Amino acid sequence: MALAELQKLDLESAALRKAAEVYPRQMAELEREFGAARGAVEAERARLLDVERQRRTLEQNIADEKEKVKKWEGRLAEQRSTREYAALAREIDIAKKANLTMAEELVELGKGMATLRETVKQKEQEHLARVEQVAGRLAELRRESENFAAQVKGLDGRRAAAAAQVHPPLLQRYETVRRRRMPALVTVVAGTCQGCNMNVPPQLYNTLKTTLGTDVCPSCHRIICAPEAIEPVAPARAPAAKG
Repeated sequence: MALAELQKLDLESAALRKAAEVYPRQMAELEREFGAARGAVEAERARLLDVERQRRTLEQNIADEKEKVKKWEGRLAEQRSTREYAALAREIDIAKKANLTMAEELVELGKGMATLRETVKQKEQEHLARVEQVAGRLAELRRESENFAAQVKGLDGRRAAAAAQVHPPLLQRYETVRRRRMPALVTVVAGTCQGCNMNVPPQLYNTLKTTLGTDVCPSCHRIICAPEAIEPVAPARAPAAKG
């Protein structure tokens, strides 16, 4: 039966399309993993840049404070009163202590930068390794997806040829049912529709078996036929003659 062949192609195509749905999801997941790995590298780089900015700012502050202390020390001899001299000397001492604190902070920042550089280097290596893995797996998934697409395209061509062999009104009915449920064509076995498991009227069942044609199930509205219409029963073999 031409309609049975058409449905077989439709079911095969649907199965292929369903199986191929996994590839876009897997590729999207790999892209997310790749993005997360890249984000981790960029985050560590940003931290390193921030520490480098802090270091430059601190170095500039230290230089400014040293210049200020140098100027103040030059003014010490100019102070006329003991009070003014002591006040300026105190300011110089405070500035020197602040410079010492900033210098200690600068040393700690240097240690932190060394650690961050190692972290960035490690993250970059991990990222490069992941890039190779992701790129290889993505290429494999794309090949598999393209293979499925080629198979579906081939089935579409065969489907067009099969559809041309189906009587137009029956084809139209099939397309209508197919959009709602599959399989659209089912057999009736022992008076029971194999699509909805409901009994069909006996007269309808007998007609299907006699004519090997098609009709519509009163319950599920699928197209129904006798099993013999799809797979004709092979003639019984004559018993061997006794000699």
